[in-house]
Amino acid sequence: MIADRISTNLHNPPHDPALPMSPPSLKTRDRLSEVRYEIRGELARRARELEARGRKQIKLNIGNPGAFGFRAPEHLQRAIADQIARTDPYTHQQGLPAAREAVARFYKERGTPNASPERVFIGNGVSELIDLSLRALLNPGDEVLLPSPDYPLWSAATILNDGRPVYYSCLPENGFLSDPEQIESLVSSRTRAIVLINPNNPTGAVYPRELLQQIVAIAAKHGLLIMADEIYDSITYDGAQFQPIAPLAGEVPCLSFGGLSKVHRACGWRVGWAVLSGDPLASGDYHHAMDLLGALRLCANVPGQFAIDAALHGEDTITPLCEPGGRLYEARRAVVEAVAASRHLTLVQPAGALYAFPGVTGPAARDFDDHKFALELLETEDVLVVPGSSFNVPYRNHFRVTLLPQPEDVREVFTRIERVLDRHAERVQGEALRAIA
Repeated sequence: MIADRISTNLHNPPHDPALPMSPPSLKTRDRLSEVRYEIRGELARRARELEARGRKQIKLNIGNPGAFGFRAPEHLQRAIADQIARTDPYTHQQGLPAAREAVARFYKERGTPNASPERVFIGNGVSELIDLSLRALLNPGDEVLLPSPDYPLWSAATILNDGRPVYYSCLPENGFLSDPEQIESLVSSRTRAIVLINPNNPTGAVYPRELLQQIVAIAAKHGLLIMADEIYDSITYDGAQFQPIAPLAGEVPCLSFGGLSKVHRACGWRVGWAVLSGDPLASGDYHHAMDLLGALRLCANVPGQFAIDAALHGEDTITPLCEPGGRLYEARRAVVEAVAASRHLTLVQPAGALYAFPGVTGPAARDFDDHKFALELLETEDVLVVPGSSFNVPYRNHFRVTLLPQPEDVREVFTRIERVLDRHAERVQGEALRAIA
């Protein structure tokens, strides 16, 4: 016993009262261990460390137009400047009446049923509204059907609101489009909603009308809420047609998300909206829950709301960027041509949004790990991309790049990517030869 006490004192010496006590470690929420957001995660932190040492990085990890020289249109800037004296007070928890009227009118013109200002919610970006909308919907253990790949905020918000993500596959061999039969096979007694991201982040897939109609039929049959992330709705290429789902949903409850961040290149303004459509009686309680949660956070950023009318009903500034000769179109062309010339890459050409999702194939795909590849690319070539598995896919041979850099920078990026893949292919082929010998 004496020996035990001596051992204990050696490992836990008595506290010197002259020294301050160390506070106990703060515990965090257990479910945070299930959340991934590599877009701004470990690799991004490593990129900042390298930058601090004087290394110049080409960052293709975030769809942030302002970081690549894009500006919000001047008529949106003027709309805020002209009203800045009116932006000091809180506004209604659902947003400025004029802003909600502008959103409702825009969606009504699209054919959205029951679009009215009372059913519009303005938020601090779509990100906040995703969190609020799931918090209003889910009880512990409820399930949400999510696309794989997804934008990882959807998975994180589902988990942190005590729900369970259930993934339906959007496979590259199917153009990254979903299979309605698989979606329906995943519906259980706990399923509450179907999420779709159209145009898709990270793949650039644009959903055809027939597929959307099939998804609506599943939601109607099983009493599910449709949650449509349509933040890239006007960013399409080569004649691809964006079809909003709310007009097809009719009386089926549907929440459609949009905002100023992408189409209008105003990410930092943090202005997003959600429009609740369908039968008002069926979604009445949900409407009240969204309103309550909006009130608890008081209101969304006020100055940016004065730009909504100008954005939705003013000059179209995104289409020229997406047509031949436009900056986004030419960056996309540079990606497509670089992949076509690569010995190691394959690509489903993005039909919309601001991203491409190349896959690694051939000898370079052997023993390929997307995270190790992204780290090597960063450490040796000063290029930051996002590993494909960060988007909740079961395979590890894809990565995401943005279409925001200048086309010549995109070509330089893929030259560097090719060097890394060349080295990996040589390593695995050399190991295979040594194993035979």
